[in-house]
Amino acid sequence: MRNTLLLFGLLFSISALAATPQELLQQYGAQAKQESAAFAGFSADRGASFFRTERADSGGRQVSCSTCHTADPRNPGKTRANKAIEPMAPIANPQRFTDAAKVEKWFGRNCKDVLERACTAQEKGDFIQYLVNVK
Repeated sequence: MRNTLLLFGLLFSISALAATPQELLQQYGAQAKQESAAFAGFSADRGASFFRTERADSGGRQVSCSTCHTADPRNPGKTRANKAIEPMAPIANPQRFTDAAKVEKWFGRNCKDVLERACTAQEKGDFIQYLVNVK
């Protein structure tokens, strides 16, 4: 009985980490409403613009999400260190946006690299909304 309870607890905690893009959008939507009373929903168009817009970093380099992830998020990309990156679009990579902890980890790193700040909940939601609509 004790082993069964331990196994159930382990399975429950693992499934708590699993997510769907829609669940993440709901979570980011709740956060975006807290960040701004004017929040009216996510936009795939804003997400596409966010993905492609180049910004000058503190070193003077023009960078965007597509710098590493390619202009077509259905394609694999490469890091600055030339390591492979799986496609961003869930249509090409069904595992994308299925682990909330990983999503937050990578938003934390990549927002800091590209924007030199944390992304807002609206930016995260717009980004995911764009990528789930890529066909």
